[in-house]
Order: sequence, then C-alpha cells, then structure tokens
Amino acid sequence: MSNHTHKGAVEGSHSSVKSYLVGFVLAVVFTLISFACIALEQVPRKVAFIGLSIAALMQMLVHLRYFLHLDTSREQRWNVVFIAFTGVLVFIFVGGTIWVMMTLNSRMM
Repeated sequence: MSNHTHKGAVEGSHSSVKSYLVGFVLAVVFTLISFACIALEQVPRKVAFIGLSIAALMQMLVHLRYFLHLDTSREQRWNVVFIAFTGVLVFIFVGGTIWVMMTLNSRMM
C-alpha cells in the first residue's frame, strides 16, 4: 500500500511540475513583451502603455492560474470571489486616489 501511495504522489508531482514550467514560460514571455514595449523607442507611448497593460493583466492571470492554482471549479469558487472583491476594492481605492489627486488643483482655486 505504501508503494501505491508513493506512485500517486510521484505522478501528481509530475503534473504540477509541468504546470509550473508552463506558468514560468508564460510569465517570462509576458515579461519580455513588457520589456520590448519599453526598450523599443519606436513604439508610440499610447501603444506601449496599452501593451504594458495587457501584458501585466495576462501575467497576473498566469500567476493566478498556474502558481496559485485558481480556477472556476467548485472548490475554488470562494477564493475567486475573494480575489474579485479585493480587485474591486483596490480599483476603488486607487481610482479614487487618482481622481482626487487629479482634481485637487481645481478644488484649491
């Protein structure tokens, strides 16, 4: 019985190693895309900003899927809900702070 349990653990670790390798390769690819958007000075600023934003979002999703193992399964549903709620709160805090700072000059006059 010990050998059977050990065999299952080894097979499970191989699939997780494959998952980690795929996640690592995708994270490196999105990092290189981000670096290329900035390093190539021929790219217009707006295009570079959009490319950086998309690469950052995709890299965040890669980290959530391949390293934190979050998906839409029933067991992970509450974790996904908590992360979405945290994202909404961060958006409100950061967006509100940026809005206040941008309109501060007009409020002071």
